Amino acid sequence: MKTTSSSPRFQPLYQQIKTLITQSLIAGEWAPGAAIPSEMELAARYGVSQGTVRKAIDELAAENIVMRRQGKGTFVATHSEDMVKLRFLRLVAMDGSKELLDNQLLSCERVKAPAPTAAALQIKSGSAVIDIRRLLLFNGKPLILDRIILPAAAFKGVNDKQIQSYNGSMYRMYETELGIRMVRAEEKLTALGADGEVARTLGLKQGTPLLSIERVSYTYGDKPMEWRLGLCLTDRHHYLAHLE
Repeated sequence: MKTTSSSPRFQPLYQQIKTLITQSLIAGEWAPGAAIPSEMELAARYGVSQGTVRKAIDELAAENIVMRRQGKGTFVATHSEDMVKLRFLRLVAMDGSKELLDNQLLSCERVKAPAPTAAALQIKSGSAVIDIRRLLLFNGKPLILDRIILPAAAFKGVNDKQIQSYNGSMYRMYETELGIRMVRAEEKLTALGADGEVARTLGLKQGTPLLSIERVSYTYGDKPMEWRLGLCLTDRHHYLAHLE
């Protein structure tokens, strides 16, 4: 292999190749939706075997960072793909039926980051952030009250008109307009009762049980780029996670 690492902890060769490919993605060498070089080309580039490259790409594919297409090659995954654009949305109808998803933007403003959110996003408390609030509707019925906070420095120009032009597809907007692709997320789930403002927005009685989903989404390099809180009505829906 042509590169060396000064890290004291041993890393398998395929993991080193995975890191190098990820660094190229961070640098924008291959855009979302674009094909990456073949295994043979990458093996020559890094001075390793095709099997090592294949193992690295297998891991990237398992993490939805790249996508293999039979007979066509390997492509950088994109949130524009139908199978991944709602990848982080886990709320489904009790009967498993597919529902029409719509959204209503409630507000979009520039504010100072509260300390807990700043910590989650690894920015200074009080830093400028974009605070977005919206209502998600399934089959025309309010289901999720969403609050999204983005670091203003990384999301320059994001405004209500831009959000509405993407019909609420936030991850697709990040990727297309700003070149920021979310590759993984962490969530914390708790139960709570709807307070007055939340109850009014969702059309519920105060105290109605809700599922609170706090999410931090990360881009390449494990950098947190979005904090989100979804307050979800679950009388006709449930949270579904596929564990492997």
